Amino acid sequence: QVQLVESGGGLVQTGDSLRLVCAASGRAFSTYTMGWFRQAPGKAREFVAAIRWSGENTYYSDSVKDRFTISRDNAKNTVYLQMNSLKPEDTAVYYCASTGNRLWGRAVVTRATPYDYWGQGTQVTVSA
Repeated sequence: QVQLVESGGGLVQTGDSLRLVCAASGRAFSTYTMGWFRQAPGKAREFVAAIRWSGENTYYSDSVKDRFTISRDNAKNTVYLQMNSLKPEDTAVYYCASTGNRLWGRAVVTRATPYDYWGQGTQVTVSA
């Protein structure tokens, strides 16, 4: 069983920055691929970013590439999402997710279905 707890969301203005934090339980964290997804009101959940268990490889959605950075600290069982140059369209609930079995590949980890565990989400609101 893996528990994921997100924090760091809030209300900010356009152009501001936020750092989301996802704290994970479980001794095998260093083998998990970790992802961030988001869901805006009335819209489907969408992929934001993913990071390989080693931290060496990442994927981003086109909408956040060059503005967001995903990173992890396996010693602290924590994954981060640094969000810069925030826009109103980034407003959503952000979810942290994990998947084991050392899954990787863009076609796999950019989809929600391979992820086994999800956090409760943290709200990010960007005002115009």
